[in-house]
Amino acid sequence: MNQTFATRIAAALGFLAVVLGAFGAHGLKALLAQNGTTSVWEKAVFYHFIHAVMLFVLAGRKPLPAVAWWSFLVGIGIFSGSLYLLAATNVLWLGAVTPIGGVSFLIGWGCLAFKSARVE
Repeated sequence: MNQTFATRIAAALGFLAVVLGAFGAHGLKALLAQNGTTSVWEKAVFYHFIHAVMLFVLAGRKPLPAVAWWSFLVGIGIFSGSLYLLAATNVLWLGAVTPIGGVSFLIGWGCLAFKSARVE
């Protein structure tokens, strides 16, 4: 993975977070209200956007902290993805998948904390 490609993926995911935030607030407003899952959708967008920004930040670092970068990418897919699906479909078992994405986020943050704490 080179930095240019990592930056493009990060930017695309940031773009997608904004689109999904707007879509939830406008296009899915009635459905999310009916399901009582507006806050679930908002949480998915929040974590998606925060970690998309982190992907962008990490893409600019040399060398690219690959484990953290990939952990955040996987976390967005699993954590936010499962919450988006749960909110839109009201299929509650999807909530059981969400913590896997949360663990992926934790691995990414842990890698950054460990790497930052090392004396080089």
